[in-house]
Parts: sequence; structure tokens; C-alpha cells
Amino acid sequence: MSELVPGGNLALPGGAVTVRVTGPFDVSALITDDGGTVRGDGDFVFYNQPSAPGTRLDAGTLTVDPRALRPGATRVTVAVSPAVPGTPLSALPPPVLQVDDHAGRPLARFTPPRPREETVLLLAELYRRGEGWKLRALGHGYADGLAGLARDFGVDVTDDDGAVAARPAPVAPPVPVALPVPVALPVPAAPPSADDGFLGLVNSARAAAGSPPVTHDARLAGAAREHAGTMARGGRLGVEGVDGVSVHQRVVAAGYPYLTVGEHLVSGPRTVDRFIDHCLRHEAARRTVCDPAFTHAAVASADGAGSGDTYWTALWAAPLTPGGLDRTAGEVVDLTNRERARAGLPPLSRDARLTAAAQAHSADMVARDFYSHTAPDGSRPWDRAAAAGSARRTVGENIACGQRSAAEVVEGWMNSPGHRANILKADFTHIGVGFAGGGRAGTYWTQLFGA
Repeated sequence: MSELVPGGNLALPGGAVTVRVTGPFDVSALITDDGGTVRGDGDFVFYNQPSAPGTRLDAGTLTVDPRALRPGATRVTVAVSPAVPGTPLSALPPPVLQVDDHAGRPLARFTPPRPREETVLLLAELYRRGEGWKLRALGHGYADGLAGLARDFGVDVTDDDGAVAARPAPVAPPVPVALPVPVALPVPAAPPSADDGFLGLVNSARAAAGSPPVTHDARLAGAAREHAGTMARGGRLGVEGVDGVSVHQRVVAAGYPYLTVGEHLVSGPRTVDRFIDHCLRHEAARRTVCDPAFTHAAVASADGAGSGDTYWTALWAAPLTPGGLDRTAGEVVDLTNRERARAGLPPLSRDARLTAAAQAHSADMVARDFYSHTAPDGSRPWDRAAAAGSARRTVGENIACGQRSAAEVVEGWMNSPGHRANILKADFTHIGVGFAGGGRAGTYWTQLFGA
């Protein structure tokens, strides 16, 4: 069974699958087409309307047979809300999603970052890719309940949790602000490693794939030890430990600001060679092991108290540098402009002030542990643009979290109606991109558009 993280994908076998969520939650599903919108009330499956073609909800278990969905359906999005109305998700245990095949064999499990003010949570989506279907873990929440959920599925409203439509920016004198860009700390020389051959096995696999070797990093090793120990004490795998801290937060807290990061969280193997063998036998995990973007790695394990299980955490990362930050932001801009070109629209130009505001917002979401267009101080995208000195009269914003690359985040935005509308808005002329790693859900991305 695969343990998914936000943005993680898994190819599904043919036939029906079942989706279960443990805890005091109501499960619902929205059936959409390539445009990402429902066709009507019949595409919403919930406790008062428990079935639709190819989808059935029975005693909290959702069964989806992609072959039997209505014509044109290409996606089924699974959401949860508290079974008792008015209960904040933060007051409940984290919802744990498990997906099984038609024979009841476990395929995947996903525990999202702990919700805060959200009242509805998108857990996952099943979507068609070519002739097959895949599962993607989400973990996006809506603080304004079903109204916020509806916004992302075709209801024309001002904003949603991932995209803010264009709105005139207030004309205000520019306010100078200091917008620090994280700089990687010097990488210390690796101490002698007691990894039982981890790096040798990893670098052998990377060499066979044509990737450069990774080296041991003491900071990653410390974060891995802490996370493996936390999982062992709690008796469960998870990106977020029972102490409420995610593995991504541990990496940055250990002194390793990252440009990109990957993790393998596994229970069962007793030795490091069996752990690596497990990773290399699964396509998605093997891609992480052999990803040429990573330069450092570390592994740690811990035995669960009384269970006999061994919990593993392997971390792979590349350090954040100013050049890497600019290069990745540039990749987002290039991919965005490629989508605009396909739609016959002119490219967007990079704007330094919008870039500063976007970077500041991503860093703020990580630092203050929130995910929203509205910051804790009440500022909105147009406020942040003006504060950075931008005189753009119209401003729009896309945000995302958990994606591992520029390609992945742009693909995700293009698959969502609100985000896609911003990317393909003809009136926009300029763009700024920011991203920051180390938050509860990993990397936080911001696109800020202006006209």
C-alpha cells in the first residue's frame, strides 16, 4: 500500500475502487468533466443523494467504478465535512483516507495536514489520464464550508481557496517593504555515516539511471531520526507526526532550507537493504530515489513500542539558493506562458514588484502556518501588491501547496477552473511567482497577476 503526500499520484487498477474515511465525517463526491465543473445536481453525491452513475455512497464508504460514470466524466473529487454540523475540523482527529481495489486489497492511504479553520476538506481526486485512471492526494480546505467548495466547481464567486479572480487594486502610495529571500546555509561536511550501506545502495541505483550521486547531510539525518521516532511512538505512518509537526517542517527546523524535497515513509522492512529494495520496486518511489534534482539524502529508522514494526524515514533534498529560486520561478512563468500561447494569448512579462509580493506571501504562509489568500493580518492580494510598490490596477492570484515542481503546480492550476481562468485571462500582462518550502504541506506556491 502506498502512503501518499499532498500532490502525490498513484495509478489505479481497472475496475471499481472503494474509498473510506475513518472518523466522524460525512463523505461526499463531485463528478466533473475536463472543464472541472459539475453538469448539474446529479453530479453531487452525498448522504441525501447517495448515488450517481458509477458512484455509490453506502454507510460512509464511497464506491467508484470509472467505467460506469456518466459520458464525459473525467474526475471524481472526494470531500469530507464534520458529521456534526458546526464542528470545526481542527477539533476532530485527522481524517485518514484509504483506497482499496475491487477485491478489498489496500492501494493507498492519505493523511492530510491537520486542518485549522477549514470546515470542508478535499481529500483526493480520481482522474482519467489517457486510457487509465489515477488517484491524486489533495488536502485542500475551505473555511467557508460548502460555499467555498462550490466555488471551485463552477459557481461564479469572487474567490476560492486556490484562486482569486481579478479585482481592481486600490490606488495607494507604495509602501517600501523588506522582502527577504531565504539563502541556503552552508552545507557541513558529512560526518562518518552509520547508514548500513544506504548511500552505496542509493547511488548504485542512481548511477544505473544516469543520475549523479547524493551525499549524506547531517541536518537531513536529524530530521529523519526525529520523524521516524515520532511515527514509532504514535504507531502510524504519516507526513505529519502525532506531535502535529510535518516532515517538511522538521527539515527546515533542522537548518536545511530546501529548493526541492522528497520523502519515503515506510513501515515493515527490518534492514536498510530491504527498505531500499522496497522503494525501488515501486515506480513512484524509484523516481524519487533516482531524481537527478536531489543532491543530499539521509535515512533513519525506529522501532515501534510494543508493535514490533520498524518505521523508516528517508529524505532527499536540494538546498535553496537564490539562483535556484529564480530558476524555478522562471520555469513557472515559462510553463504559464506556454499555456497562454496554446490559447492564442500573448505572454506575461515578469514583474519584480509582483514577484516580491508573491514570494513574501509564500514565505508568510510557511512562517505563520496558514493557507489562504487572506493573511492573518487581513491583507489580500491587491494589498500585498500595492505594499510591494506595484501600481497595477487589476490583480489576481493563484496559490497551491504540496506540489514538488514547476510542472506539477502549473498542471494542477490548469486542471482547476478558477486557477485556469486567471492563467488564461486576456487582460493580464504581467506576473510574479514565489514559492517557499518547509510548511505543513511542503512547498507553498503563489502566482500574482497584474494588468
